[in-house]
Amino acid sequence: MSADPVESFSRPRVAAGVLFFDEQDHVMMVVPSYKDYRDIPGGYIERGETPRQAAAREVLEELGIEPPIRRLLAVDWAPTPSEGDKQLFVFDGGRLEQKHLDAIVLDPAELTGYEFHDVTAVHEQTIPRLARRITHAAQARAKGTTAYLENGEPAE
Repeated sequence: MSADPVESFSRPRVAAGVLFFDEQDHVMMVVPSYKDYRDIPGGYIERGETPRQAAAREVLEELGIEPPIRRLLAVDWAPTPSEGDKQLFVFDGGRLEQKHLDAIVLDPAELTGYEFHDVTAVHEQTIPRLARRITHAAQARAKGTTAYLENGEPAE
């Protein structure tokens, strides 16, 4: 008896996040209440949502703001031993205007703070794979391109 072919298909957990920048082009990193490292605003995609819709929803839930979510900067195929296959979309949130910064209200169930960091220093704030993802997404933003990554590294 052969195995069900559908069972052999990957069913990745899919998430979307956003890179926001300040006037010095430092990237926003949030301080999750449930992780021991910095992250970017975002989260898992719900049924019926597009990645961009999920990113906007997560930003509203976590930060209480609705800035424009711009183009796709990177897609990362990043399986983990604990969660299996994961596909992560990173969008450009651009420079946050002062009106958005002034309106931030953190969801205390999710975040305890946020900070802006030089992109070259994000590896000091977060896990290596996420640091690589942020770095390559920021480079794609600067070049006007989109990066395809596997475990945070460009796939040739």
